[in-house]
Formats: sequence, C-alpha cells, structure tokens
Amino acid sequence: MSTTNIFKQFNGSIANLVTKPAFNATLVLVARLLASSIFIVSGYGKLGAGYAGMQGYMASVGVPGALLPFVIALEIGGGLSLLFGFQTRLVAFLLAGFCIISAMIFHTGADQMQQIMFMKNLAMAGGLLAFTVFGAGRLSLDGETRSQA
Repeated sequence: MSTTNIFKQFNGSIANLVTKPAFNATLVLVARLLASSIFIVSGYGKLGAGYAGMQGYMASVGVPGALLPFVIALEIGGGLSLLFGFQTRLVAFLLAGFCIISAMIFHTGADQMQQIMFMKNLAMAGGLLAFTVFGAGRLSLDGETRSQA
C-alpha cells in the first residue's frame, strides 16, 4: 500500500468521525474551550497588580494606557462569549482582528521570543476565523445545528 493511500485512509476516517453529530459537537466545544482560555486568563492577569505594568508596556510602544479597560473587556468578555458560544461568529471575528493588530503593535521585535509571539497571534487569528466561518456548534448558546464539517 502506498503512502498516499495510507494518508487518504486516515483522512477519510477523520472525515467520517467528525460527521457524527455527538463527536462533532464535542470537538467544537473543546476547540472553544482551548481557544477562549488564553483570552480569559490574559484579561484576568491584567487586573489588579498587572494593570500598571500593562499600561506601562502599552505606553512604551505608543498605545494609550487609557485603552487598557477596553482590552481587558474584550479579552474577558470575548473569551467568555467564545467559551459559551454566544454571538460566536461576531466575537471570533473581533478577537481575530485583535490578535492581528496586537501582533503588529506589540510583537514585531527581532528577537526570537517576539517572533514566536507574533506567529502565535497569527495562528490564533486563523483559528478564530474558522469559528467565524463555521460558528460555535450545537453545544453552545448560539445552538447552531448545521454541519460543522
């Protein structure tokens, strides 16, 4: 059996699995949990002791610190909305834009860590754009029932 046929079999098996409604709904729920966690944790981390440090970091790259409450609201509110599947397409689209903009502003440095953070933001934006296209799935407040495959 050729390598191409093996990959076609694996691909076909995965395609068959994700068309099963219960598995599909669970997979999309897990994807929302994983995607939302970075926003919720990051937004929460900016509260309290982390607030002044983040304002300083924003100011160091020319972004007004007065925008920080909006950033926190987007991260926590958007993260929770994504987690629960409420207005998922809109929120995912906004969070994708946020990821791209913050990558361009905060992660354009030449050092390896900044390059990794830049690529992480772009990868997150890609996943969020998939939620924009496919929605939150059955196990969500949006309750979309069309096939997610």
